[in-house]
Amino acid sequence: MKRIPSVPRPDWKQKIESQGLVFSTTVLPDGSSIEYWNESAFYQFDLAEVEMLEKVTEELHGMCIEAARYLATGAMGTIGIGPEALKLAASSLSRSEPAVYGRFDFAYDGVNPPKMLEYNGDTPTGLIEASIAQWYWLQDVMPHKDQWNGIHEALVRAWEKQRGGLDGARLHVAHTEVEESGEDWMTAAYMLDVANQAGWETVGINMSDIGWNARTKRFVDLDENVISSIFKLYPWEHMMKEDFGRNIREWPVMTRWYEPAWKMFLSNKALLAALWHLYPGHPNLLPSYLDSPHGMEEWVAKPLHGREGDNIRIHAKGVELEQPGDYGAEGWCYQAWSPLPDFDGNHPVLGSWIVDGEAVGVGIRESDGYITDYFCRFVPNVIDAPAPVLGRA
Repeated sequence: MKRIPSVPRPDWKQKIESQGLVFSTTVLPDGSSIEYWNESAFYQFDLAEVEMLEKVTEELHGMCIEAARYLATGAMGTIGIGPEALKLAASSLSRSEPAVYGRFDFAYDGVNPPKMLEYNGDTPTGLIEASIAQWYWLQDVMPHKDQWNGIHEALVRAWEKQRGGLDGARLHVAHTEVEESGEDWMTAAYMLDVANQAGWETVGINMSDIGWNARTKRFVDLDENVISSIFKLYPWEHMMKEDFGRNIREWPVMTRWYEPAWKMFLSNKALLAALWHLYPGHPNLLPSYLDSPHGMEEWVAKPLHGREGDNIRIHAKGVELEQPGDYGAEGWCYQAWSPLPDFDGNHPVLGSWIVDGEAVGVGIRESDGYITDYFCRFVPNVIDAPAPVLGRA
């Protein structure tokens, strides 16, 4: 893997916005701004690296399912979600409720084995930039090259599979309007698009507009249409704390949720400790424990429900960092310190996307420091191989 400088397209901003990436500019409190999309460089893989990352992603996904089964037993406590939510998640897993997608975050330097930092299996964002924007960047800048990016096609196939060949199947797609950056709205809009391409009739809805029919014991939309299948870009741990979470717990099979309730296990940092307990010494895992460092001299403390780097603490030689945020009351996981690689002061995290159990592409975010937070940059990638004759791989 190499980081290679590149000349940005003169009209790059208009192009990414036309492709749906509408939240690239972040305005800081002092009035200055930073751009999330960065095409002044790209990361280049060789084909062997891509094949290795695909294999690692799919192997770890299978291991995570086993770790979820272990967490479902309660062997590691209620992992910050409480006994009722744990029971719901365990029942969902026992029924093998279908799932669509997730994203692993890896530290990888192109030399040593990739290390799993975490797995967002519930509400992963970053789809537009990984699936669409960087693909069209490739077509404009170096169409003779390939890219590890079959995300879009895989999502369409996955939604076709979930539709099961039924005509007129309706999928509601929900997000919360509280999120102000536009990222959640745009991710939900993309899911509407791929589900439409897969043959679903789709309905967009805000989470706050989901109603409950007490007589039929069904969730309904603003037009009183029954919500039978719904993709929601809203964390399960939040849903469980709200009133309608009680309705899900009492009537768990009346609605098919994407992602399903068992994804509470895969989006929780307790997963890291469960993986290390089940697969100690695995080359793609870092030692991880609940509640304390267990004798590790250098470690990263991660809140069980944390997102975007909030509340992460790093304790290592020459590095003492603590991010602000509102997480931590739910508990902590302590993971061995493994600093992100350094490419001329840029620290990348590889987001490896998995759709229906298959590794389908990567999106790379980089930061100036060791914590990938709200101010990271997305940088496109290429494979050092000719583009396939039939287009997208």
